[in-house]
Amino acid sequence: MIIDDSVLKKGERINLMLRSLFSGCGYEAYRMSKFEEYDLYAGNKDFLVSDNVITFTDTDGKLMALKPDVTLSIIKNSKDEPDRCRRLFYSENVYRVSKSTGSFKEIMQTGLECIGNVGLDEETEVLSIAANALKAISGRAVLDISSLSLTERLAEDLGIGTDRKAEFLKAVSEKNLSALRSMCKDPEGEAFSILSGLLRIYGPVEKVTGKLIELLSPYEGEGFCEELFSLFGRLEGSGIVNFDFSVTDDVNYYSGIVFKGFIEGIPDAVLSGGRYDRLMKRMGKSSSGIGFAFYVDLLEQDFGEEKRNGEDGWLNIALPKGRLGESVYSLFEKAGYECPSVLEPGRRLIFENCEKKIRYFWVKPSDVPVYVERGTADAGVAGKDVLLESGADIYELLDLKTGKCRMCVAAPKGYTEDASRTLRVATKFTGITKEYYRSKGRDIDIVKLNGSVEIAPILGLSDVIMDIVETGNTLKENDLEVIETAIEDISARFIANRTSFKFRSDAIAKMAGSLEKVTEDVR
Repeated sequence: MIIDDSVLKKGERINLMLRSLFSGCGYEAYRMSKFEEYDLYAGNKDFLVSDNVITFTDTDGKLMALKPDVTLSIIKNSKDEPDRCRRLFYSENVYRVSKSTGSFKEIMQTGLECIGNVGLDEETEVLSIAANALKAISGRAVLDISSLSLTERLAEDLGIGTDRKAEFLKAVSEKNLSALRSMCKDPEGEAFSILSGLLRIYGPVEKVTGKLIELLSPYEGEGFCEELFSLFGRLEGSGIVNFDFSVTDDVNYYSGIVFKGFIEGIPDAVLSGGRYDRLMKRMGKSSSGIGFAFYVDLLEQDFGEEKRNGEDGWLNIALPKGRLGESVYSLFEKAGYECPSVLEPGRRLIFENCEKKIRYFWVKPSDVPVYVERGTADAGVAGKDVLLESGADIYELLDLKTGKCRMCVAAPKGYTEDASRTLRVATKFTGITKEYYRSKGRDIDIVKLNGSVEIAPILGLSDVIMDIVETGNTLKENDLEVIETAIEDISARFIANRTSFKFRSDAIAKMAGSLEKVTEDVR
């Protein structure tokens, strides 16, 4: 029987191709139930993308769950055989909360696992298969790799305590040197210099190895360096394998090599994987493991060549409308990225400089992270308050040192808090407010407002407010005063889309460097 593959949807064709590729590489198909006992996920929630799991009570009274993850099930149901290597691939639906909708979504994952006696040969094999799979899907793809062992060693040398490890990893994943500098005991020392250098290096392994060997010379002979450089040597010539130190994952589960795959035109990583020996140990196994998964639903998006026609070399920059945007544009202008039409009066929102291939567009300040995270803008500028509130998954490349202010709790003069009752807080920053009071263990009732919050406590709508404070004049004029500072350092940040950075890294890094020089000159 001949099957007409024209009846298949794009995601289905890609899924079929991946399964064929994995099978051809000697991996065995693995099929599992849609359900697992909830205890498996309750004990490993940190490993899951989301804490939320769909549960139900089975006919025998056991609490069951719809699978939010495949790897945990495979490890749980596999024999512990440290003397051999078992190669498996799967194509399964998982059930997770969608970041965009906040509701559960059925997601197709296709991936492979190599479990047992995993060494350099097996790591090379898995990474090579991942690279070949990406190339088979698109001619514009990259596979970024890094070493969590190196990341952990640097955290130790920088004096990052266990209580701040997650915060440190998040800042590394964002390329956020400003945040990392504030965490380190000695930001002028050798360890921070190495960290800064690692985050500034990005590119094909064959081109960056020399720089990395020089930068990591203090760690020469360390196991993680030998592993990383050995892999680089084996993967040279692949054409798509890059080094990117910002690739991280949960160190409670992963160890050693971690990697992510990106395709131009898709704003998120389409592949994620790594070595998970710690997860194996946590689940009572003495074996090792490495694997990856493709997010097939993302591969259903349009990322073909037709999407990029006429756009080669252009950078799309989202700027916040208003006073901050005008101030920030002047920095771009001084940095050599002028576009005179931006300053012309009128209602236009999109402006182009065809000679420099720069396109600016004005958007509402709170929308800048959305445009950048979704890839409509390659880069943009947003206040730190907006970034914290949105939780956008972007690179935070530079603190522009403009638009400086604080996030404060304010109340009527003479206010005394009654700790015996729920505190009413009026704010437009609900996410920041929740996190701040959660860290204090305080019960609150958030009053979400979109306009001037200063009048809320005056009219009895709230007890206090959480808002941005620049000069404090508005508070004084309304007989309010700051009683707590939630976030001390808020300013405008230059941000970039993760995928855009992969394919326009030279242009975006050059822009960031020019802006950094301008901000230093202004100071």
